[in-house]
Amino acid sequence: MTALICGSVAYDTVMVFEGEFKDHILADRIHMLNVAFLVPALRRNFGGCAGNIAYNLKLLGGDGKVMATVGHDFGPYRAWMHDNGLPADFVRELADEYTAQAYITTDAANNQITAFHPGAMNRAHLNEVPRSAGITLGIVAPESHRGMLEHASQFAAADIPFVFDPGQAMTLLGGEDLRGLIGQASWVAVNDYEASLLVERTGWGLADIADKVQALIVTRGAEGSHIHVGGRVIEIPPVKAAAVADPTGCGDAYRGGLLYGLQRGLDWAVTGRIASLMGALKIAHHGTQNHRFGREEFARQYRAAFGVALEA
Repeated sequence: MTALICGSVAYDTVMVFEGEFKDHILADRIHMLNVAFLVPALRRNFGGCAGNIAYNLKLLGGDGKVMATVGHDFGPYRAWMHDNGLPADFVRELADEYTAQAYITTDAANNQITAFHPGAMNRAHLNEVPRSAGITLGIVAPESHRGMLEHASQFAAADIPFVFDPGQAMTLLGGEDLRGLIGQASWVAVNDYEASLLVERTGWGLADIADKVQALIVTRGAEGSHIHVGGRVIEIPPVKAAAVADPTGCGDAYRGGLLYGLQRGLDWAVTGRIASLMGALKIAHHGTQNHRFGREEFARQYRAAFGVALEA
């Protein structure tokens, strides 16, 4: 079972300011802000929701293909994907655009100032969900507004079940958009804040949304996650991370676990626990695609976290 992962592919440039923003931003001068921060530490990471989800699914042994639009600067990312066994068959390069880029400055109190340039991602709709490439599962993760709407419709028209993951694109989606996307999806995955926005914008309660899909997954950070399925709620416990280095990309790691469970036909309790452990393993590393493990190591961590053997 091959999953088509629709979403962004981006470079994340992360800079660390060793002080705190609040000490250098005057509250009564915000209307005329002009400030610079010295950032001794800088990292450039491979990121974007589609790239991150595919990377995590591959770590688990799942089969996924990224579908995204990228720019003329994609070369290093393409090499990274190749080296990590991630197919780029459905990645479209646009010669007149940059790949999406996020510039993130973090201070000593973990406050962040981010500038995001969507670049080629704005033209995600140029890609179409293929009907004859062995795709049997999909996910619509954050990309352009038009791209998300069209890719969801294409999955539905091809009778391919998919996960709807609005994520950071919640700001782009109104009530009508969300109701339409939920109506076409097989599963919906959101964090607890996004779940509140879904309720507000659709006018539906969580139980109503869960009734419209096969399962509604709500992640709750350090409190674990809830999987609403079949009129009940399965509580997935959190996994204590070895370290809390960088939360960026934890949601994508969780979604990689979801896709793996769906591909393997695992029950929701096991799927949720695999996804939960993926988030904990990711948060212990800086960047969104720098954590690594083998099959035996993941099984050992699963047993340590949940007290049972992983049989998947």
